[in-house]
Amino acid sequence: MATIKDIAQKANVSAATVSRILNQDDTLSVTAQTRERVHKIAQELNYTKHLKVTAKRHLSIGIFQWYSVFQELEDPYYQSIRVGIEKYCADHDIHVVRTFHSDTNYPNTLKELDGLICIGKFNKEQIDSFQNLNSNTIFIDMKTSKIHCNTIVLDFHVAVIEALEYLYGLGHRKIAYLGGKEILPDNSIYFEERKDAFVRYCQDHSIEYEPYLYEERFTAESGYEMTKKLIAHGDLPTAIFAASDPIAIGAMRALYEAGYKIPEDISIIGFDDISVASFSNPPLTTVHAPTEFMGEYAAHYVKLQANDNDLKYQTPIRLTLPCDLIVRNSCCPPKTE
Repeated sequence: MATIKDIAQKANVSAATVSRILNQDDTLSVTAQTRERVHKIAQELNYTKHLKVTAKRHLSIGIFQWYSVFQELEDPYYQSIRVGIEKYCADHDIHVVRTFHSDTNYPNTLKELDGLICIGKFNKEQIDSFQNLNSNTIFIDMKTSKIHCNTIVLDFHVAVIEALEYLYGLGHRKIAYLGGKEILPDNSIYFEERKDAFVRYCQDHSIEYEPYLYEERFTAESGYEMTKKLIAHGDLPTAIFAASDPIAIGAMRALYEAGYKIPEDISIIGFDDISVASFSNPPLTTVHAPTEFMGEYAAHYVKLQANDNDLKYQTPIRLTLPCDLIVRNSCCPPKTE
């Protein structure tokens, strides 16, 4: 089994540097190239991260992420879920085996564990393969049409309605949707509940939205590019609903570059409530998604299942967690015509 020293030797850096990079220590002063090289070597060597290794450890839980390690570094949403899992496991002396979809040997790495937590979106074939690998498996952030596996999801439907009710109450009747598409391994597109709730609400309340609906990726870069297209369209809505905070932050930059003021010229709402949302200019009104708690709850559930053999009847469950609208300074009533 590869160690931090093995990675350090191959990367030509110190073991302490490797440890701080793998633990995502932002205070470490190294180049992006060094960070990328260390992560790549760790992946090549199938390095497994161990948390709080103690002699009393009695449970082992696997984490599987549908992102690669490099994609996760750019996505605070999935990163926060994973942090929640690892915090809970560290607090309860649970050994963690962390793997990514890009790891070629992940099925062998995840064998003979007490539980498995899968983060992201998966098709039916993948779901079955993980459940065959470990019967104590739970999926985070994946809502299936039928409850046939253990899942923890967010109440996107109610969250979107709450956000739109807020904009509607301010007087907005022309609202844009900026979202992303998530592609499953079989090339099908994952059903986006936020978009569905948005469209239904707009249709029910005579809100103009169709000219302003864009979908690319859940990144700041996509938010920036989609908003540039929105501006080029020539008829701006009075408000934007962004399906993620990175999209909203990218949108804000595009609007500022074009000379628009937020919220005086256009209001914007995000989704996630990532740490930088309260420090944007202006502070971003957004929907708080309890991502870290999702991870903690998933680890807690797997731990309970691993320690409880009394239930004779096993049935899959879906846990739905609420979201809350956080009102800051990026929205106001639209300008009067």
